[in-house]
Parts: sequence; C-alpha cells; structure tokens
Amino acid sequence: MYGWTFTQLLYVAVANVSLSFALFFWFRRSKNSARNVPKSPVFHSISNAANRSLDADVIVIGCGVVGSSLACSLARDGRTVIAIERDLTEPNRIVGELLQPGGVRALKKLNLESCLDGFDAQPTCGYVIHDVQTQSQIHIPYPTDSDGTTLSGRAFHHGRFIMALRNAAKKEKNLNMIEGTVTKLITQDDRVIGVQYRPKGSEDTSEVYASLTVVCDGCFSKFRRALVTSAVSVSSHFVGLILHDCEQFRHRHAELVLSETSPTLVYKIGPNETRVLVDVNGKLPSDIKTYLRNVVAPNFPDHLRGSFLKAIETQVPRSMPNSFLPSHSSFIPGVIALGDALNMRHPLTGGGMTVGLSDVVLWREYLGGMKDLGDGEELRKAMERFQWRRKGAHAFVVNILAQALYALFAASDADLGQLRRACFAYFRLGGRAVSGPVGLLSILSPNPFVLIGHFFAVALYAVYFSIADEKWAIHRGFWRAGNVFTKACKVIFPLIWSERHVLV
Repeated sequence: MYGWTFTQLLYVAVANVSLSFALFFWFRRSKNSARNVPKSPVFHSISNAANRSLDADVIVIGCGVVGSSLACSLARDGRTVIAIERDLTEPNRIVGELLQPGGVRALKKLNLESCLDGFDAQPTCGYVIHDVQTQSQIHIPYPTDSDGTTLSGRAFHHGRFIMALRNAAKKEKNLNMIEGTVTKLITQDDRVIGVQYRPKGSEDTSEVYASLTVVCDGCFSKFRRALVTSAVSVSSHFVGLILHDCEQFRHRHAELVLSETSPTLVYKIGPNETRVLVDVNGKLPSDIKTYLRNVVAPNFPDHLRGSFLKAIETQVPRSMPNSFLPSHSSFIPGVIALGDALNMRHPLTGGGMTVGLSDVVLWREYLGGMKDLGDGEELRKAMERFQWRRKGAHAFVVNILAQALYALFAASDADLGQLRRACFAYFRLGGRAVSGPVGLLSILSPNPFVLIGHFFAVALYAVYFSIADEKWAIHRGFWRAGNVFTKACKVIFPLIWSERHVLV
C-alpha cells in the first residue's frame, strides 16, 4: 500500500494510546452504599408485607431474549421463577435478528443452543462490505475452529427465536410464565420485594413477591429511569424491508453497503427472505418510500437493487430507533436491570443479543453462588463484579465497536471520510489486520486492548494517507493529519469514558 507493515503500525499505535489505556483503568469505582428508593410512579411502597410469604425466588419482567433465557436458566438451577410478559404471542420486530458467533457460544453455555433449531435460522459465516464510492468489496470471514470449521452466527426471524426460548422456559417445572403487564415495583424499607401486575384482559391488579426482581423489559423499558442513571440517545433509525428470492453476493454472508447517504445492513433470515436495514440519520423523512427509491436504491449493488425496488413498492417500510445507552446503574436492593433496559448500542454490528446472553451467563454464575438472594450487600457485591467483568470483556468491546464503526461508516465530513478510507485499506492488509477486528466483531475474542490498538492503527493509517496525499504541500498534509487524528480521538475517548464503571 504505502509501505507500512502491520507490525510498524501496531507498534506506533501502542505508543500513542497509553492515554486511552490509562482511561480504561481509571474507571470510577462506586460508593459502596445503597441509595434510597427514589420517588417514582413505578414504585409502590408498602409497610404491611412483613408476614407475606414469597411466591418465588426470582421475578423476571419481560420474556424477550434476555428474560426468557435467564428465567429458563435459573429454573434449571433449582430456583423458583415467575416470568411476566405483556404479550406472549409471537413478536414481530425488524431488529434482533442477527446473532453473532459469540452469542451462539453463550447459548451453548446456557444449554439453550437447541433454541436455534426448527425455524430455518440461517448460518452466517462473515461479512462482505461494499464500498459504493470505489465500487469494491472486502471479505471479512468469521474465525475458524481448531479443526478449520468456520464459527458461524445465526440470522432469523426475531419472533421465532423468542418463541423457541419461551417454549424452552415453559418446560421447566420451577417456572411460572404469566401474561400480564407489570405496573409497579413493590418496595418495603427501601428494597424491592415484588411487583404489581395486571393480567391480560383484566382490569384488576395482582401482586407477587420474590427475593429478587430482574427487569428485562427491553428498549422501551418502563422501569429504566429508576434503575439506570444514564440517558438514552437516538442517533438514527433503521428502516426495514424484506427482499424475496434475492441473491447473496457471497453464500452465507451478511452484507454491509456503505454509500454517501447511509450504511445498509443485509442478511438472510430465511431460505427465501433477506432482511434489509437502511440506516437513516436524524429524523425520518416524511415520505420514506420516496427517500428509499430516489436516494438509497441508486447506491445499492446490482444484485440487490431490483429486489429492493420491488420491496419498496409492495411493502410498508417499518422503522426502529437506533439507541445508545451506557450501563451506569443505580443500586437498589432487590432489583437489577438487564438487556436493553440496562445497556444499548447502535445495532449496525449486531451485537445486542450477544451482550444480553453473555450477561445472563455471568448472572447465572453469580446468583448460583448466592445462598440468600435477598441479601442486599451480597447483591451489591455481585453487581459490582458484574459491571467490571462485563466491561472488561464483551460489553466494552461491543459498545465501543458499534458506536465507533457507525461514526466512521456514516461519515459526514472529510476527516471521518479519511478514517473510513483508512479502515478499508487496513482491512485489505489481511492477516492480523482482519483476524483481530473480526475476533472483536464476532465477539469470540472481545479484548478491550485489541480494540483500542486496532482503532489507533487505523487512525495512524489515516494520518499517513493525509500526509502522503499532499506531496507538493506537505504543510497542508500535516495540518490535515492533525485534524484527522483529533477527530479520531473525539470519536473514541468519549466512548471510553462512557464505559467507566458507575454504580451508585
């Protein structure tokens, strides 16, 4: 390329990221004390439940991917569980359809891998990235096992996967699944002791009590504000369509189309069905079909464009907000938050379900070692360990990778565009320049230091391009190089700071 080897770039990157490493270890520890239950309409305080017997060991609010897998796992471990879900019919969503290989591995740890069978879940063996500006492609395969077998992910209809998890949970004798809407968390002496809920089809409310309540009610969580101190920010929306009988550029590979307008994610969710998710930055256009037809479609690769145009004419496009939520938790005895209620990131990298399932693996381990789930101090220590351990592994990597890649792939200025160009050139180096990032993307090797090292290797590659492009005006090249590196720091350092450890 420009004569720089990967090793040289990596050494320079390591020398220039000492500050980012320091920030990573300089995460703030929490004050080791619980705060009082805040005044909020989602809490209902009572004083006469002292003699009320417990209905279960654990109450799980929400039976999505995280709630169902947690409820099933805890029931298998001998805990009595009550899981409450607003609607137990099959959900129909346009996201939560791509499970990375790391998520498949987490399912195996939970002994739930059979939930991927029986509904045509499609193996996904890597990505093809289309750069519309240069009319070129990059193949990014997932890692291989020791025997040479590609470690694949899965893509599927979200609702079918949810129903498979719920059906597995319903088979557990220690679990009672209730269809109803949780209206309040019941508290006594500044701790959550149960929930109030309204059964579906009824106007009356009922109450159930447990030693621990787990809030897993998703991206539109009713209880998040009381349990998570950070705020949700929405940067863009995914607009979804389904293409029928559409060819894949490479068999069993998801595709990422990068154009001047927005990134688009494409993957098969059935034998003859291909999901298209178009990222629309900011507010959605008033006439979304016209936008897709006139702005997005001309930038599509040839093998997708015809099916995409047909889908625009025959379907009603659906949208979902792309949210970012750092996992800064409040500690209230008797309750924890998990899944999208706790932590969200841009879904461009498809890491959300894997983070949630990996969190379930951790909590199953912690709760399995707790004799008394009602011990507030022991729960606080478990939450502390959970936050540090997830940030040192899957959560830190997935959250920062998703937000950073989106910033580059949805580049709106020249400096970010230079970083995106460098990212493509970096992948073309092959070897560790691909195996390292794909280990992060697949969430099979989620190492924070590897993530930061590769990010700054790309940034320094962009610096070199900026200087090399200005052969006859070297001073201008250095000026632009400084701007590009500054822009890279503005992308990564706020994300690192957002992952600092906060438990109040």
